[in-house]
Amino acid sequence: MRDLSSSLPSPSRRGLLKGVGGAALLGAGIPLLSACGSSGSSSDPKTVSLGSNASDAVPKKAFAEIYAAFQKQSGITVDVNTKDHNTFQEQINSYLQGTPDDVFNWFAGYRMQFFAAKNLASPIDDVWQKIGGNFPDAMKKLSKGADGKYYFVPLYTYPWALFYRKSVFQQHGYQVPTTWDQLVALSKQMKKDGLVPIAFGDKDAWPAMGTFDQINFRLNGYDFHVELMAGKAAWTDAKVKAVFDHWAELLPYHQDGFMGRTWQDAAQTLVSKKAGMYLLGTFVAQQFSNKADLDDLDFFAFPEINPAYGQDTVEAPTDGFMVSKS
Repeated sequence: MRDLSSSLPSPSRRGLLKGVGGAALLGAGIPLLSACGSSGSSSDPKTVSLGSNASDAVPKKAFAEIYAAFQKQSGITVDVNTKDHNTFQEQINSYLQGTPDDVFNWFAGYRMQFFAAKNLASPIDDVWQKIGGNFPDAMKKLSKGADGKYYFVPLYTYPWALFYRKSVFQQHGYQVPTTWDQLVALSKQMKKDGLVPIAFGDKDAWPAMGTFDQINFRLNGYDFHVELMAGKAAWTDAKVKAVFDHWAELLPYHQDGFMGRTWQDAAQTLVSKKAGMYLLGTFVAQQFSNKADLDDLDFFAFPEINPAYGQDTVEAPTDGFMVSKS
């Protein structure tokens, strides 16, 4: 569904949850903005325009602090044009073909490569000559187009997992599941106990894609998932059908009415202890504004389905900056 996958070492729970909105900050974005200060759509060489999808309060505030620090260091002003996150994604194609900002927020991997291949983004190999030493090979690979040139600078990543409240698990004597059968059994028990087993909001469509990815990783492995995302494996493959068969087994334990619910609203059912678990990225921590609630939040890796693949693959979308064609 999406290009979100990276094999990452197990991060510390507290380190991820206390980060910027629950994301692991990668940094190194300042040279990219500097490189755009004297060109692009802005007529002022001391101003760089930036198209932002960071419309939620927590990330918007964090970005504002980054841009303020950048301006203080460089003397260049960042003129931010913020759009609703999902509207930005839906309109990105026409936006980039029109009069885009100098720099824009986007996603690493195939989603970046798509616009690079259409010549709607500018290569930034010169930037990577300065910042390359700050990133591991996996991040470098995620930042390259199909032509081998760099088009992306990573800023943060947010691994996906199943989130839960420690106090709820303690209250009911629940154990963290490590296998599919254990996950299904736990979901059944939560339903008996009057909880929504798995919080779910798919109004914006992408959360369901993440669920597909998790099951596909565990059932068919990382290599098949990457081949499927790249169009090298068929969606009619029996392996894909098996993913949906497993999903159908788990779907009765998802929150009702999810097509009309945002991820933020779904997260609130975890905050209020009405839901037992929630499959999402670490940014779910944005919704835990009370420190006591945040301290009670924990997570575990999506359980094993096929022993051949275990729980090794972690879905970790990576967001950052790109430079528009101008």
